[in-house]
This record gives sequence, structure tokens and C-alpha cells, in this order.
Amino acid sequence: GTATAALTAADVILGSDRQLALLPPEVVGERVAWPSPLLPALPGLLEAHRGRRVAVLASGDPMFHGIGATLRRHAEQVRVVPHPSSVSFAAARLGWPLADVDVLSLVTARVEELHPLVHPGRRILVLSRDASTPAEVAALLTSRGYGDSTVTVLSRLGGEDEASVRGPAATVDLTGLDPLNVVAVECGRGGARMPLTPGLPDDAYDSDGQLTKREVRAVTLAVLGPQPGELLWDIGAGSGSIAIEWMRSHRACRAVAVESSPERAARVEANAVALGVPKLEVVAGRAPGALAGLPAPDVVFIGGGLTRDGVVEAAWAALPGGGRLVANAVTLESEAVLAAWYAKLGGELTRVAVSRASPVGGFTGWRSMMPVTIWSVVKP
Repeated sequence: GTATAALTAADVILGSDRQLALLPPEVVGERVAWPSPLLPALPGLLEAHRGRRVAVLASGDPMFHGIGATLRRHAEQVRVVPHPSSVSFAAARLGWPLADVDVLSLVTARVEELHPLVHPGRRILVLSRDASTPAEVAALLTSRGYGDSTVTVLSRLGGEDEASVRGPAATVDLTGLDPLNVVAVECGRGGARMPLTPGLPDDAYDSDGQLTKREVRAVTLAVLGPQPGELLWDIGAGSGSIAIEWMRSHRACRAVAVESSPERAARVEANAVALGVPKLEVVAGRAPGALAGLPAPDVVFIGGGLTRDGVVEAAWAALPGGGRLVANAVTLESEAVLAAWYAKLGGELTRVAVSRASPVGGFTGWRSMMPVTIWSVVKP
């Protein structure tokens, strides 16, 4: 086939030791094993073989979490010859329609990225880093109250020595597995509900009280309007709830949380991990100084530091045309700052006042939370 022709015509074949060992004798090109770590060495490796016909071995579909996408960033002329991915093989073995399955690669990501995908009855395919990944997945499911989930570990898919292990997440024996594996999860009934819509329960966060409350958070995120791929600056992050729920809205959403208190910054990091967005970047520092050198934002949220000189100016200057700025004020002083900026730049001002029912003796009464003023504006 096409792949065989490409290999037999190649002067150089790049691949892992395992892949190179599978080549038949009629492939006579020079065999070069990938160095470790691969990424820093790749440009030099390609340069060393410039002008020669180079073939690169990949398992499965090179453009699905594979070497193909990496090569395209470093070389212009790359012809990709795909093969069924491990996910295609897994879905075929399990009889799962792929359109209804969430796929997550943990080859380079932390296991906590699984959290936002875990919901009652959902099916997930996890690409493992090594033999330890299935046990990490099972432990996370069990800790979330999903110990009744069915976990199937499919090893060496597409090979002659395929194997599988199946059992409940809480009790399945996941020792002695092959490092080449995919974990299939059929979520059980589940523990606490953790929806993807903004406004998680306040007790989902570890907090010292510096937390945007649930109802205001839901409204604030609606005003922020996260779109896939956008980067948010969350200035004065407190417990990190705005940045965390921004990232939970879509796995391509990115955020930087800036928090001047080191204790709170550490708490933001812990909350991000616990709620499934460990890639949240936390900067322990005070705005506006701490904003220097950060990647340019698409959207900025100011939850703290409004009354400090230069914070709004720095945020506004960092935004591109069409970028969005949203700021929340609770005190009279910070509200006065918002009113002044509203007079200068326009936008929208909204005041949110929330009351929650709570016991009053043997009866129930309304307990008002502090009203919050929200200013939002789009940069021309």
C-alpha cells in the first residue's frame, strides 16, 4: 500500500525503538530512533537529514494526538498516511458509537482533566500515558463517588497480543498492565452533581470567604461570554472561581489568574486541580505590575484591585480591538471607580442584588447578600 511504498522509498526512517523493530527487512533506509525528550531535538533532527527522503513511523492516526501535527509545525511538506487510531479500535471492540463518546488524552496532561467529563451514564475513552494511568483514572472516579463506573483497559490494540481487563472502578485489579493502553469508562450513577454551566455551588470551592457567590458568578460568566480558544485574565482572583468556570465551559478556554495574596494564589491552584482545570496559570503578584509579560488576553475580568492606580488602564491597554472587559464592584469606593470609567468609555452597568432564604427563629426570612455592580465594555 501507500505506507509500504513510502517506507521502502525512504532514505531515513524515524520512529521509536519499538516501531523500528517492527519494520520488515525490505525496508533498507537508515533507522533513527527518537531521542528523549523529542520536541527540543526535532528541528535539529530534520535539519540533519535535509534533502533526503524521510519517513516517520506513527501508531494509529498521526493527526489524532500524534506526531503528525507536531511535524506540520516544523516542516512544510508532510504527507500523512493515516491508520485507524487506538480510539477507533477501542470503539470497534466495545461497540460504542464514537459520536457519543468523550475522548481525553492523558499522555501529557494531568488526570484531573477528566473531572469535567465525568457525569452519570457518560462514556469516555482515555489515552493513557503508561501502565499507571488506568489506576489513576479509577481512583479519580472512585473519589468523585463514581466507584460503580465500569472501567475497561484495552491493551496493544490492533496487535496480535491484544488484551483487556474490565471491572468496577472501585475494585478492578489494574496491576501488571501493558503501558500501551486505552481506558474506556462507562460512568455510573455518580456522586455530587458538577454541571458545566456556570454557578457551581459555593461549597465546591475551598475559600477564605473571598469568593464570587454562585448567583453573581453565573451572571458574571454570562456577561464574560467565554468562547472556545479565548484567553481570560482574572485579576484579583480570590478563590479562582471566575477563571475556573471560564475554563470549565470548554476545554479550549484558557485563563491566567492574578492574585496578590500567596495563600489565596495557592488556594486558586488547588481549586483548579480539584475542579478539573489544572492548566489554569496562577500568577502570585499584584496588578498592574504582575500583568507585565503575560500572554495577551481576549477578555479581562477585574474582581479585585479596582481602586488601585493603573489596574483598569493596564487591562484596557492589553486588550485587542473587540476585546471585552468586565469588572465587579462591591464597595462604594470601587463602585465610584466603575461609574467614572463608565462615563468615560461607555458599556453597560448592571446591579445584581441576591437574597437567600434562611432560618429566622422557627420561621424563614430573606438574608440579603451585598449587591454587586457589574460593568462590561467592548474595546473598539
